[in-house]
Amino acid sequence: MDFAPDEDRRLIQETARGYLTDHAAHDFDAPEGWDAALWAGFAGELGFAGLMVPERFGGLGLDARTMAAVIAETGRMLAPIPFFETAVLAVHAILAGGSEAQQAALLPGIASGDVRASFAGTARRPSLQGRRLTGDADFVSFGHVAQLFVVATREGPLVVLPAEAARVTRVANLDVTRPLSTVHFDCAIADDQLLTTPGAFEHTMAVAAGLLAAEQAGGARHCLEMTADYARQRVQFGRPIGSFQAVKHMLADMMVSVEAAHSAALLAASVIDGEGDPAEACSIARAWCSDEYLHCAGQAIQLHGGIGFTWEHPAHRYFKRARSSASWLGAPADHRERIAARIIPEAA
Repeated sequence: MDFAPDEDRRLIQETARGYLTDHAAHDFDAPEGWDAALWAGFAGELGFAGLMVPERFGGLGLDARTMAAVIAETGRMLAPIPFFETAVLAVHAILAGGSEAQQAALLPGIASGDVRASFAGTARRPSLQGRRLTGDADFVSFGHVAQLFVVATREGPLVVLPAEAARVTRVANLDVTRPLSTVHFDCAIADDQLLTTPGAFEHTMAVAAGLLAAEQAGGARHCLEMTADYARQRVQFGRPIGSFQAVKHMLADMMVSVEAAHSAALLAASVIDGEGDPAEACSIARAWCSDEYLHCAGQAIQLHGGIGFTWEHPAHRYFKRARSSASWLGAPADHRERIAARIIPEAA
């Protein structure tokens, strides 16, 4: 399996990195909780929201490895936009569960960046009785700015409905870079709002786990980069702290973690692009990248010393994102159980 990036993928990643570096304001304490201008440029003008949307629906029709490269950049900059929720969760749910007519109706708006979406039902799920959806969904990321919800129900089918059909309440959470909401549903559902293809939810969660690993790997890489830069600049006892053996060892450990996380995420994306079930590779990547991101974010705080513990320095943002991402879409322990159940039948 060839993991070397091709020229097109490299250029796309460089474009994403350059735009996010120039335009991601990092104003995480803004009451809106997201950056509308960044979304308009990144998702709409550059077309990244439609990266994996088929060309016949107005997207770019590119592969998961390219998406992983772009998502790594959003993770690297903690981009405060619902990119993952829209371009990964919603798009793959609609592709996996929807008919051709449903895809034609829903995907062009997402591909253009005009429609922001979120996925509800990764934790508590509402119930679908007959044609009525009732109940709450917890921990819905960027739910307060979503215009479209894809909802996983207890009974199995996925439901797509406009945000106006739900009541959204923002909730306080430690990681302000990915705001959460509780979404209440009590509405009638039309036939064309049901995504009934069997296995759509499971496939969507597997793909999302693999691509979330890429986001985590991108965040871990930035922790290494900013820490190495600081170690070169911070002078103590008349020399840069990066010249001390103990600091070198910690930075080397971080580099090993970053490269291992990158490799695991790249493998998961490659399996998503292939044929067959990607669940095992994606669970491996999620479990591994969760641990490595937490390790790198924690080491970044330690190696920055006192300034790393301040509110003004971004190190704590990355640690909080690492912690929240590890708990989202299945904790590392959950993914390890799934891996064990697949390779050891008695563990199921």
